[in-house]
Amino acid sequence: MEVHYLVFVLSVLWHGTDAIMWSLAPNTQKCLKEELHANVLVAGEYEVTEVTGQRVDYIIRDSKDHILSQRDSISKGKFTFVTETYDTFEVCFISKVPPERRGVSQDVMLDIKIGIEAKNYEGNSWIGEAAKLKPMELELKRLEDLSEAIVQDFTLMRKREEEMRDTNESTNNRVLFFSLFSMACLLGLATWQVLYLRRYFKAKKLIE
Repeated sequence: MEVHYLVFVLSVLWHGTDAIMWSLAPNTQKCLKEELHANVLVAGEYEVTEVTGQRVDYIIRDSKDHILSQRDSISKGKFTFVTETYDTFEVCFISKVPPERRGVSQDVMLDIKIGIEAKNYEGNSWIGEAAKLKPMELELKRLEDLSEAIVQDFTLMRKREEEMRDTNESTNNRVLFFSLFSMACLLGLATWQVLYLRRYFKAKKLIE
């Protein structure tokens, strides 16, 4: 089965609020991949055009092939999951058409929100009901969660910057040591050539 990865939409899909739509050819698979840190809420909504005799399945898994959500013969629905560790996650939509049928393309619409965007802060949401919050308190709760999400993003960015700096410093040190080693080898080779030629010319009595 042919597999396609929709890489160009990641910044819009995973970090924005706009839904995307694409055409899924018969007996093909298209996946969306993104790296997410731990304890992140992900909520998605999908819709697939129905075609008689054809089916579309979806599966969500991490880099270790652990399945977080899966459903067969989908048409319209929602899914949610919370990441446990920092990992790469992918959402795949799989078209399956019987061999005796030629099959046609099906349109797939997908809207995914992560983190603060995935939470519902409306008056009838589970957050408001569970915490018994007033509208003003609910808005303050939303702002608090947004602030925590921003702090977490900055912390992750700083951690990645430190990792990149350590990698750059390690690379620079290795390049420096390799350069010094190369210079030492060249100097040693040049010295050996001079001594060898001196002995050769003396043996031929070309020099004293």
